[in-house]
Order: sequence, then C-alpha cells, then structure tokens
Amino acid sequence: MKKPVVDYRTFRLSRINEPQFSHLKLLWGWIVYFILFVLTENLIPAESCTPMHCRLDDIIPFCEAFVIPYVGWYLLIIGSLGYFLLYDIDSFRDLQKYIILTQMIAMAIYILFPSRQDLRPAEFPRDNALTALVGLLYSVDTNTGVCPSLHVAYSIGIASAWLKEKTASVPFKVFIVFCAVIISLSTAFIKQHSVVDIFAAIIMCIVVEGIVYGKTYWIKKIRTQ
Repeated sequence: MKKPVVDYRTFRLSRINEPQFSHLKLLWGWIVYFILFVLTENLIPAESCTPMHCRLDDIIPFCEAFVIPYVGWYLLIIGSLGYFLLYDIDSFRDLQKYIILTQMIAMAIYILFPSRQDLRPAEFPRDNALTALVGLLYSVDTNTGVCPSLHVAYSIGIASAWLKEKTASVPFKVFIVFCAVIISLSTAFIKQHSVVDIFAAIIMCIVVEGIVYGKTYWIKKIRTQ
C-alpha cells in the first residue's frame, strides 16, 4: 500500500500556512463556490434567464439510467481529489486550481448572463427508482445557472489531471476518460443541461487548461521525452 506524501494526522488549522499543509488552503474555493451557488440559485429569478436550447436537445431522449453516471460524478471528484491529496500534491494543486477557475468563470457568466433550461419532462415516462432519483435531483437543483455546465467542466478537468498522472496505468486513464464522457452525456440524457451547456463547458475548459498548465507543462513534457 502506498504511503501518503503528507502525514495529515499532524495537521492543525494553525499549521495551514506551513509548506507541507499550505495546499489545503485551496479547498476554501469550495466554500466560496457553495456560497455563490446558493446566492445565484435563490436571487436570480428564472424569468430573467435566457433559455438554452438547440436541435440536438429535441433528438436526445430522456433516459433515467444516465442518472447513475450523473451521480457517480460526485464520487469521481471526491476520489480524484482525495487520491492526489494523499499521493501527488502537485497534481492536487493543479486540479484544484482548475476547478476554482472553472467555478469563477461559470459563476461570473451565471450572474452576467443568467441562463436556464426548459427541457425537463412534465411527467416521467416511467415510474421506477431511477426516475425517483432524477426527481430528487430536480427538486434540489433548479433549472437556472446551467451554461456552462460545471458537471462537464469538472469531469474534463479530472480527466486532464489523470492523463498527466505518471503513476496511473493506461487502462485506468482510458476508464477515467470514459467516465468523463459518459458523465457529460448524462447531463443531456436526464435533461439537466442543454447540449449548448456542454459545448460551452468544453470551450471554457480549453481556456482553463491553458491557464493552469500552459507552456510550463508542455515544455517539461517535451524535455522528459
């Protein structure tokens, strides 16, 4: 079993500025995000939001089975950040910076250009445990603040981090990419997002990829080859 690179058992909040623990300050980004999420969800009325829609949205059917990868996204985030936190601090920093930047950009867009989607079915075509779970998601997450999709952005960011991880095997990297793709598709199949939101997230991630990794990563990669 691999040994963590940092012994977090000795961590105290008073030691957060010490070099071995300073990376933990990046986790504050999640608190800021959740505060902004609650504010935008409750203070921006749906009537002032622009509906996101394209022809592909009408072609893609509602499929409750996709709620499984949609919910699996939470495990992907926790598992990936947890692994890097224990075994690769540099990758943790890069991934957390990636997430914070996507959060900041998305929140700025949600405020300056409020968006919503009107794709959710009035009635589910089937009555089962999966549609019940989709209904629960609908109840806790409004249909506003959707473009770009953070579900997609985080998935791309995590896939990017794992593809750069030297200790990860090729089959595992393929698995992570598959997870990122199926999670991104799930947002459209359970009608949480428009395809427009997915493409907007991809564009945002291209920008963030350049900011977080930029020339430094690619120069190092070329030199090590």
